[in-house]
Parts: sequence; C-alpha cells; structure tokens
Amino acid sequence: MNSAIKNTDPVLLIGDAGLIASTAVCLLTAGHYLNVGTPNAAKFNEFLDKHLKAQGKAGFYQNQLAVSSTLTTYHDCKLVIAITHENTGDKQQLLNSLAPLIAPDAVVAINTESIPLDTLQAGFDNPARLIGLNWTEPVHTSLFLEVISTDISNDTATEIVALANNYWGKDAYIVKNDGIRSRLISAMAREASYLVDNGYASVEDIDRACRNDAGYYLPFCGNCRYMDLMGTYAYGMVMKDLNSDLSKDTQLPQFMKQVLADGGMGMQNNKGFYNYTDDEMAKWKEVTEKFGYQIQVIIEKYPFNYNK
Repeated sequence: MNSAIKNTDPVLLIGDAGLIASTAVCLLTAGHYLNVGTPNAAKFNEFLDKHLKAQGKAGFYQNQLAVSSTLTTYHDCKLVIAITHENTGDKQQLLNSLAPLIAPDAVVAINTESIPLDTLQAGFDNPARLIGLNWTEPVHTSLFLEVISTDISNDTATEIVALANNYWGKDAYIVKNDGIRSRLISAMAREASYLVDNGYASVEDIDRACRNDAGYYLPFCGNCRYMDLMGTYAYGMVMKDLNSDLSKDTQLPQFMKQVLADGGMGMQNNKGFYNYTDDEMAKWKEVTEKFGYQIQVIIEKYPFNYNK
C-alpha cells in the first residue's frame, strides 16, 4: 500500500458540469491541486465560478487548477475521483481507459448508486485500490460522503474516510459493496409514488409532509436517533401494523414512467414533477446555494458525537 494521501496531493477529477464543479470547490478548499477532465470545460468553469463567487473567492484557486477536455497522463495523482452516469458499461470503459494514464497504486474512487462495487472491481487492474464514492450536491457545503468498500479494499476506504473527515469537511461512513443512501431515498420515493398513483396525495402534499416533518428532524439527529428521542417502542408498534400496507411495487410507478418517457431531468430541462419558468429555475439554484451554507452552520451547532 502506498503512503497515505495528503490534502495537498494532486487529484484527478473526472466528470461533467454541475456535480464535479461543486466537488472541485470542496477539494480546492482542502488544499489539493486539481486536474479536471470534463467534456464541457466551459460549463464546468461557469458552475465553478458561481460557487466561488458565493464564497467570495472568485479566482482564488486558479493556481491549484488545470481543466482539460481530454485526458492525458496523471502519474503524480495519488487519487482519482470519477463521477459518471449510472451505467455499468460506461463505468467499466472509463476505468479501463484510466489504467495506462495513472500510477498503478493510485486510489480510484467512482460513484455507484446501484451497481455493486465488486462488479466494477472485477477486471480492474488493482481492485484493492478501487472504491465507491457517492457525493451529494452541493458537495462543498454538505457533510455527506458515502464510501463503499469490499473486503479487499477496506484499507483504501479507511484511508479516504480519514482524508475526507480531516480535510474535506465530511462526516463520511463506510458501507460494504452497495450504497445505502440511494436505497433509503428509493424506499421513500416508492411509497410516495404509490400514494400519488393511487390518489391518496398529490406531489405537493408529499413535499409538504417530507419537508415539514422529516425535513425538520433529519438534519438534527437522523432517523434512528429520532425514533429513540420520540420513543422507539411506539415506532416499532406503528411499523408492525403499517409495514404490511406499504408499497411493495417492483416496477416504476406510472407517473415516474411518464417523466422518464419525456426525458425529464427536472430543472435541467424543465421536465419533472413541477413546471418552472427560467427565472424560477435560476432562483431555486440561487437559494439552494444559500441554504447549503445556512444549514451547514446549524448542523455544526449540534454534532452527533457518535463515539462519546
């Protein structure tokens, strides 16, 4: 195993536009020199500038940054971070193309929400150095980071968690082979879809229920600790009676199928659950950035202190 990655070591970041721009801010702030490989360099720079202006740091990290639309060799990068679409073939193709461009002992961290990590490790030159790494936007204000490992990559995952928690401003955790964030979100989305499809509630009702209840306590204490606060036994009794009625659908709900059929990408192309004007989309993106900083300050006032 190579020496531990430092917060000043160069990093190769690969991906497209929005999410990698936010990730770049996180890594630049930590002190890394950043090589960015993206098919749309102009769009990346546009998103990056917006994030940095919100921080009052426009142009501040130019000496730490190199952006290119083509990949070359990056043998000095101990860490490679890839954020790609959720497609097994595309991810495997990228990993194969990286092999001759990076150092043999470089850590490669790739996002994977639904593809088991061992599937991606199979055929990779150094599987012990390949881990899963899931982010959420805005990366530079969120504590979230999900690190996925298998038995052969435990040491690598532990190394990245230490780096993330010490320098990236993260509260990272390790899970085995499959991510848990997407499973939790999908379970809630499935039940919400069932309620909408069967006329129990509207999309607006679902958002009100989630925001005004779960949205109130989840940033403070999470799901399991909230049940402890409110009375774990009572929640167990409710689940005992309610679980049999929850949706067990294995197919996409009808209204989600329609969104996919329309190529819905939400605010990226104004095809989603709601309709937006251009001004509304711009406003939502602006307030999301602002909210990210505000909620970060509040969350940090109430740390979990898991180990105490």
